[in-house]
Amino acid sequence: MTARKEEVGPSGLASALVASGALQSDWLPTFKAVPRDMFVPDRIWPGIADGTRQNPVVDRAKDPDAWLRAVHSDIPLTTQWDDGSHTGDGLGKTPSSSSSQPHMVFSMLTDLDVKDGHRVLEIGTGTGWNAALLAHRLGAENVVSIEFDPAVARGAAENQRTAGISPLVIVGDGRLGYVGGAPYDRVIATCSIGEVPRAWVDQTLAGGLIVAPWGPLYGGEAIARLTVAGGAASGPFTRSSAFMRLRQQRPALHPHDAYLKGHEWPADGARSTTRLSPAEVGGWVEQFAIGLQMAGAFWTVERYDDGAYTLWTYSADTLSWASVDYEPGADSLDVVQSGPRRLWDETEAAYLWWEGQGQPGFERFGLTVDSDGERAWLDSPDHPVPVVG
Repeated sequence: MTARKEEVGPSGLASALVASGALQSDWLPTFKAVPRDMFVPDRIWPGIADGTRQNPVVDRAKDPDAWLRAVHSDIPLTTQWDDGSHTGDGLGKTPSSSSSQPHMVFSMLTDLDVKDGHRVLEIGTGTGWNAALLAHRLGAENVVSIEFDPAVARGAAENQRTAGISPLVIVGDGRLGYVGGAPYDRVIATCSIGEVPRAWVDQTLAGGLIVAPWGPLYGGEAIARLTVAGGAASGPFTRSSAFMRLRQQRPALHPHDAYLKGHEWPADGARSTTRLSPAEVGGWVEQFAIGLQMAGAFWTVERYDDGAYTLWTYSADTLSWASVDYEPGADSLDVVQSGPRRLWDETEAAYLWWEGQGQPGFERFGLTVDSDGERAWLDSPDHPVPVVG
């Protein structure tokens, strides 16, 4: 018996998305009317842009079949590196624009819960596909999309004109929203943020929704679905995510040398040991839970040929650092900490809190944004996530 060949094309992608639950019946006509291939450039890098699961460039002119397979697969497609300065076929340093994974696109549109007559503000136009989907559903006159990169905005607008759907595309700072089209029933961001801009809340009608990928500096990220009321916004996280950061919120992280300040490790660091393995704190949800508690901290890994590595944790102000030496199979690991914050002690406390709460997933966490700032919570706004350190 011959195995059934997987269908390649928009119908096959639609079937996969429907089967996964991402593509709901009310969005299916729009998916068919606004095909992804009309919004993807000729040169793309398929896969996750983390340097380990990123495929080589696929050039439509050189291999049209591979290009079509990538476009009609449920994967993200990087379309720009290094804010456009990287033009070669290889991987750049930092991905800066993409066509998002279709599963995530339609999951977020489901979270957005648009109704006829709604006005929507989108932050991050990218290739223009997401705004075109919204414009087909709601009418182009009801959709405004903001893109910071002029070249990306021009490409998106051209894609939309070719598709016969032209929402308003504005070149500007997405943090400011677009007051000329306000108020909005819905705001959606297709780039991640670490802080919800005040303008998004102010430009959203009471009862309206803000749907945006949100993540702490430390790591981890999830989709926040916030309801606006009384000048504030609050709601749960709905699912894990991994988006490129809003350019104006990209963190300016200091290099390793800024912490040891010219001294050889361990410098003035205090030595101790730990039984908590760095491997246990490296998962996406673990990073998220730790990052909610450890404001202004981030980490890097220094790997060695024998499978061992050092986990370095830093404070954004360059005053504190910690190192943990991981060795496969070791029960006790060496720790060195320096500065006013004992960053590994904070990491252990944050991890143990998460473990003590039953190792909650993203969906048990939520976020409130008001005049006092932002507060993450677990299960209810009445139960804020504690801050360590």
